[in-house]
Amino acid sequence: MSSLNVARLASRAVIAVSGPDWRSFLQGLLTQDVETLAPGELRFSGLLTPQGKLLYDLFVAGTPEGMGDGALLDVAAEHRDAVLQRLTMYRLRAKVTLEASDRPVLAVFGDGVSGPYIDPRLPGLGARAYDDRPSTTDEDAYEAHRLALGVPGPADWGSETTYPIEADFDLMAGIDFKKGCFVGQETTSRMKRRGVIKNRMLPITFDGPAPAFGTEVLAGELRAGEVLSGGDGRAMALLRLDRIEGADLTADGRPVRVDRPAWLT
Repeated sequence: MSSLNVARLASRAVIAVSGPDWRSFLQGLLTQDVETLAPGELRFSGLLTPQGKLLYDLFVAGTPEGMGDGALLDVAAEHRDAVLQRLTMYRLRAKVTLEASDRPVLAVFGDGVSGPYIDPRLPGLGARAYDDRPSTTDEDAYEAHRLALGVPGPADWGSETTYPIEADFDLMAGIDFKKGCFVGQETTSRMKRRGVIKNRMLPITFDGPAPAFGTEVLAGELRAGEVLSGGDGRAMALLRLDRIEGADLTADGRPVRVDRPAWLT
């Protein structure tokens, strides 16, 4: 698609955060810095388990000028209640208000993307919007656009199964390693500090329909990873980096090829 496209993302939902302590409250929980978040700015982040596994992905959107001090959390719709419950558990005496919002989540992508809430993960992904503008396409078109760029999504990392670095959060502006403590920070920082990342999510290509989710990727007879979400001819996979370089890879008995995008280096 070459024109400007707007897709309503039914898979996403919004939590409104406000109150005098909202910045310090989120700062101690999320992988991304929110103390310096500006109105109209979007930051990609995650909420981790204490052991450092990715629990929930989310975007933090600074409330536009003139609409009060606060933020919108853009989360998976199926997990919104669980995210609210988790945040409420951490709230304690913090002066912060957490409320489910009926604002829609829109993806704006294609030619001529501008304005607030530019997607920080990759410029080609476009922007988010949280208003009632009409859609011009559907969520499937946006997901195909994301997959074409080699960007993993929630269907790939699940909940409590993957470390955020394995899901490329460090390469998609999803972790601020200089912000100080957050839940799961010790494990995340140790993985980064050691500088040896064994597994990463990468796009793969093949002929025909995508192998089933969880299908083994083999390098000869050695397990090299597993297929994640995808469609005809292309999917994401969690791969062992030490077994894919120069190897003949197969999945479900078919040849597959790693299509490493330029941004993922």
